[in-house]
Amino acid sequence: MIQIRDERAADVAAREHLLDVCFGEARFTKTCERLREGRLPSEGLALVVEMDGRLVATVRLWDVQVGGLPALMLGPIAVDPGLHGLGIGNRLMREALSRAAALGHRAVILVGDAPYYARFGFTRERVGTLSLPGPYAPERFLALDLVKGALDGATGMVRATGRMVPSALPAQEFRAAA
Repeated sequence: MIQIRDERAADVAAREHLLDVCFGEARFTKTCERLREGRLPSEGLALVVEMDGRLVATVRLWDVQVGGLPALMLGPIAVDPGLHGLGIGNRLMREALSRAAALGHRAVILVGDAPYYARFGFTRERVGTLSLPGPYAPERFLALDLVKGALDGATGMVRATGRMVPSALPAQEFRAAA
């Protein structure tokens, strides 16, 4: 049986290990990582999946501004490779998007596999003329309106706006604690 729940401090090591297995060290070089760096995930939107007492999937959403409008950036999402095909990622994505909408968020952006994320309503078209502050594959830059028309007219650079990491924590320690 799987349980989707809020991420806890005790999940840090397992979450980081899962992300390393799924993405390796290259995950720290991505443009989206620059937007997450030094910031906390959006309140209530850091989720994990537990299965038989083991963390098997994770997702976080981050506060950003897209063309002057508040939005969320999703990622990374990861599922234990040995459990692919069981629908865990699908359930986790739907829960994360449902929670985001319930919390009053209006739109979500991400960089990812367009055919996979299309099932959740993400499209390249909703990105419009938005851009990211660094290298990315434009065909992988996707967006979803949680509220119809939320991204209408959005243009310009995406920038991070989320809560900052408390300055008392060293950056390396925080990355593991967040």
